[in-house]
Amino acid sequence: MNKIKLALTGTVLGTVVGGLAVATPAFAEERTCRGTIRATTLDNIRVPAGATCTLLGTRVKGTIKVERNATLVARKVNVEGNVQAEGARAVSVVAGSIVRGSVQVKQGGAATVTSSRINADIQLDANRRYLRVNNNRVGGSIQVVGNHHGAQIHRNSVKGNLQCKENHPKPTGSSNAVGGNKEDQCRGF
Repeated sequence: MNKIKLALTGTVLGTVVGGLAVATPAFAEERTCRGTIRATTLDNIRVPAGATCTLLGTRVKGTIKVERNATLVARKVNVEGNVQAEGARAVSVVAGSIVRGSVQVKQGGAATVTSSRINADIQLDANRRYLRVNNNRVGGSIQVVGNHHGAQIHRNSVKGNLQCKENHPKPTGSSNAVGGNKEDQCRGF
């Protein structure tokens, strides 16, 4: 009888512990980037404060996060998630890059998104240096709001809207094919 109780207790504990192990979420690995990462596949990338990261043909299964005063240069990258920067010195997504989420650059310095495919939005908000958004295919909208140092927006194909407001000086642009509306400062682009 004692052997049966012990066996049943072991089975119950094994099931409970096993159930907990199955219920524990798997965490994607985050790679810190200082320097250059070439053609490889990673889960997530973090560019720490003050660092410079160059990605060349890198595949990212998650998101790229760029921290305060950091610089990202992404050439021919393939990103499943977003490129997110807040307070970054500079962010460049160029040369045939593909971002399946959005490119979001806020309260930072310069930003360049050129010759790339962005499946969701490009959002450039409250930046202090020159901005370039040229020759892209954008599945969502382009939003350029509250920036201070000029912006150029040329030859983009945008499924959503092209929205520009409260930028000083106002952006320049031309030859944008927009499925939605061209609004405010971008009305004539």
